[in-house]
Amino acid sequence: MSTAPAPAARVLVVDDEPDLRTLYELTLLREGYHVDSAGSLAEAHQQLESNRFDAVITDMRLPDGLGLELLNSMLKQQRGERCIVMTAYGSAENAVEALKAGAFDYLTKPVDLRQFRAVVASAVQGNTSAPRGRPAPGTGRNSTTGDRPATGHAALLRLVGESQAMRMVKDRIAKVARSMAPVLVRGESGTGKELVARAIHACSHRADGPFVAVNCSAIPESLLEAEFFGARKGSYTGSNQDREGYFQAARGGTLFLDEIGDLPLAMQSKLLRAIQERQVRSLGSTQEDAVDVRVVSATHRDLAADVAAGRFRQDLYYRLNVIEILVPPLRERREDLTALCESLLARIAQESGMVAPVLSPGVLQQLCAHPLGGNVRELENLLHRAVALSDGEELQVDFAPTQSPAMPDAAVPSAATALVPPAGATVPGDLQAYLDQQEREILVKALRDSGFNRTAAAQRLGLSLRQIRYRIARLAIASPGEDEAKDAPT
Repeated sequence: MSTAPAPAARVLVVDDEPDLRTLYELTLLREGYHVDSAGSLAEAHQQLESNRFDAVITDMRLPDGLGLELLNSMLKQQRGERCIVMTAYGSAENAVEALKAGAFDYLTKPVDLRQFRAVVASAVQGNTSAPRGRPAPGTGRNSTTGDRPATGHAALLRLVGESQAMRMVKDRIAKVARSMAPVLVRGESGTGKELVARAIHACSHRADGPFVAVNCSAIPESLLEAEFFGARKGSYTGSNQDREGYFQAARGGTLFLDEIGDLPLAMQSKLLRAIQERQVRSLGSTQEDAVDVRVVSATHRDLAADVAAGRFRQDLYYRLNVIEILVPPLRERREDLTALCESLLARIAQESGMVAPVLSPGVLQQLCAHPLGGNVRELENLLHRAVALSDGEELQVDFAPTQSPAMPDAAVPSAATALVPPAGATVPGDLQAYLDQQEREILVKALRDSGFNRTAAAQRLGLSLRQIRYRIARLAIASPGEDEAKDAPT
């Protein structure tokens, strides 16, 4: 018995220019959509009163008002259509305003038809309230939107905790996942910002596409452009073949830019253009490629302060920070500590192939009293070590090696106390040598406490990985392995 084909997705196009309206209609008709059109806000309202659509595409400026008015009206009526707003070239403020108001996505005029088709397909594919049209680019033949709620639910479960602060984060994720608006995830180191980014991806209509995570602080500055945008064969020394960049690899999915605040200003400018134009040019290429990605970024820094200090571009900040999610530190959600410990211990035991040890009330009380300045990451390290050193079924936690760097009495001295000699001390004859020695001692202390993990030491000292590498090289600080190599007989 044959089944009837699914009805074509229905799209409403709102534009006051007849030629452009006809172009959009023909483009969508070729894609298999059913298309209706309107030349003004009044006509659009009439269409919406009598019909339901999968997507609405509206120009920002219309003869009798703004496209945002139509968007706001649809939101007030809680309609299921996803709204795509078209704005004039260079009107970045309008695009950001539309996304903040609840638009699914935006297009810049003059519209690139490839991008136009991709954005409409993405909106229709992700709209579960109406019949589907063609699948969005990058989704598999057998993929179904019915699988996404389960995937998204699993991703949200990884964000352990039912405190009010975590419920707010999860509610925010569920809301922002519906659109293409860029998201900035802020929070201290170790709070789980990447888990939040993965949950946004898993709850979105892009869940079937790739999730590409990039640590911006770990890429050498000379390789940033090639890593982000790709490179053609022979474009630089050692480039033996064409290679894709992160933007190309994330097509149809989500690009997660971790520690975005560590990008140098020159790269910030190129990133801004790629996000605005949705096109990238590989190193050594003369052509630009359209890229369909959603950008989610994260940082532990105060980017607003960096903008004020000239370390971060204001236009990029506003482009990335359309929607902000603040991940609370562990000290502000200690009621989640029991559930976190149980979840972490279960995972650690599974990875170790052993039975999860019992977390006694006494140990839990100790953990509650511990500062845990390193947040969930520090808690996980504590439990990892406790499981490894545990002799019996009951867990014993050793807090000594994990003194919190966030506390005032932390082992690493502050700049004020470290660089000022005590009263009555002789003023150093060589100030630079004295300062270098103090800096070297602080770095060595931080490196030893972190087991010579440079990333962890850099986070503890508020430095980027690039900055700590520079200081280690300048001050000739060797890791234990390097010291042994130097001392070994030849």
